[in-house]
Amino acid sequence: MRRAGSSADARPGCEPGHDPGYDLAPGLSRRAFLTQATGAFAFTSLPLPLCAAAASGTGHPVVPTRHGLVRGRIDRDIAVFKGIRYGADTAPRRFMPPLPPDRWEAVADAFEFGPASPQGGAGEPVSEDCLFLNVWTPAAEPRARRPVLVYIHGGAYAHGSGAHPLYDGIELCRRGDVVVVTVNHRLNAFGYLYLQRFGGDALADSGNVGQLDLVLALRWVQDNIAAFGGDPQRVLTFGQSGGGAKIATMMAMPAADGLFHRAATMSGQQVTVSGPANASARARAYLDALGLGPDDVDALRALPAERLVEGLSAPDPVLPYGSVYFGPVLDMRSLQRHPFYPDAAPQSAHVPMIIGNTHDETRAFLRDAKYYELTWDEVPELLVSNMRVDIRPEYVVDRYRELYPDYSPSQVFFAATTAARSWRGAIIEAEERARQAGARTWAYQLDYASPIEPHMGAPHTLDIPLVFGNLAAEGSISGTGPEARAVSARMGDAFIALARSGDPNHAGIPVWEPFALPRRPTLVVDIDTRMVDDPRGAERQIFARVPYVQPGT
Repeated sequence: MRRAGSSADARPGCEPGHDPGYDLAPGLSRRAFLTQATGAFAFTSLPLPLCAAAASGTGHPVVPTRHGLVRGRIDRDIAVFKGIRYGADTAPRRFMPPLPPDRWEAVADAFEFGPASPQGGAGEPVSEDCLFLNVWTPAAEPRARRPVLVYIHGGAYAHGSGAHPLYDGIELCRRGDVVVVTVNHRLNAFGYLYLQRFGGDALADSGNVGQLDLVLALRWVQDNIAAFGGDPQRVLTFGQSGGGAKIATMMAMPAADGLFHRAATMSGQQVTVSGPANASARARAYLDALGLGPDDVDALRALPAERLVEGLSAPDPVLPYGSVYFGPVLDMRSLQRHPFYPDAAPQSAHVPMIIGNTHDETRAFLRDAKYYELTWDEVPELLVSNMRVDIRPEYVVDRYRELYPDYSPSQVFFAATTAARSWRGAIIEAEERARQAGARTWAYQLDYASPIEPHMGAPHTLDIPLVFGNLAAEGSISGTGPEARAVSARMGDAFIALARSGDPNHAGIPVWEPFALPRRPTLVVDIDTRMVDDPRGAERQIFARVPYVQPGT
């Protein structure tokens, strides 16, 4: 069985010697990126072959793409195409921007997910040949022009893939008559190791090639999604955690301008990105962990991928916690400004956007039983390392005890870490969008508590199954009862409405006002979904006293 666009189907073109003059210039625009990415092979001008089997009425629908025909399967009346190649093998161009694939001749089977980017503990196949995406569609009807929802997975910038059961697109397709796409791209050192100071101009884009992979995937959507029944002019990018951060970053990337028309971030924000000095310090620490020096970049590029994964456990030289961080870099090439500093990126002011968070974000990260049995004496010291902002912890505890006199030490700990560490960036982004002329933004806070793990409240990731409608999928703690289904319908319909019309309002929720200052109207999503002005405003004010520095930057 051949994966869609696998090397068995493709002509030569992914070998180390294949490089059609690909060189990203400073100030790179989307048009320049796409022109240089294709080199002499201008795939955007290729005619789409006609295919009578494109409709999904058969058991194995065949759809034309600009790189070749792909064959999918019907699952619960939805046409599903897994593992479609959108980019060439990245191994020959390690740490360099992606290239589109060559055309393949035979019909390629799109029955299996493509491999994920190399990473530790993946639990699925991994490979540097990882530029694959997946499509779910009610029917591959070229004239259907359905809204398109492109999901970008989380896992920070280090882990994950578009193949998780929580991201299955069938329920969204059935609920909203939409097309759903999920994407794999390069992660961790493979996608964000900044080597410009050590590898010269050839590797000047290395700190952002994972983002450029996503740009190439969105270009594939623009060029091909109509054949799958999608509307290339109504593309919503949505993502949770790291996926939301990747979207926020693309909102400031000239190469991504015009490739998506709505955006939604779920517990994922990127106010600032890594500066080149910190990114270079991390590159040195990573090289040192592999027994290499700054002059050994050629040796680094020749190492087996498994060795590069081993080096990811190196301690971070900038942060006082965790292994070495990799994420987008202010390289003044593909990324010339921070996404939301000093303001929201002007290029995306016209993109309507949802910004959301969950009420108890950090309960998903801080799972150790000790955090549920804290004393008041223990809380301040634990807050120091877990708030991720520099503020006197005793002051924070005192303010929370005034605000919530019935809270236990553990409740104060989780509330403060959520407000300072996970919620703060979302507030900043929403406020900057509110100050931006013409920008339309809607904020939500998920208060619906998990009935499966009630001690966790509404933790990080809970909104994923609710939006996708995958309440019973592996990893979901949403429950499957009538209350979970009702909350899921409200969230899913809001995302579908945003994709369809650019406005998330629908009949199942109160009128969702755009986020505006000073009121900060927010949709609180719960069994009793309601609009609230500035929810937890007193908590917001505690941390507004100190600067926010994006973790990792």
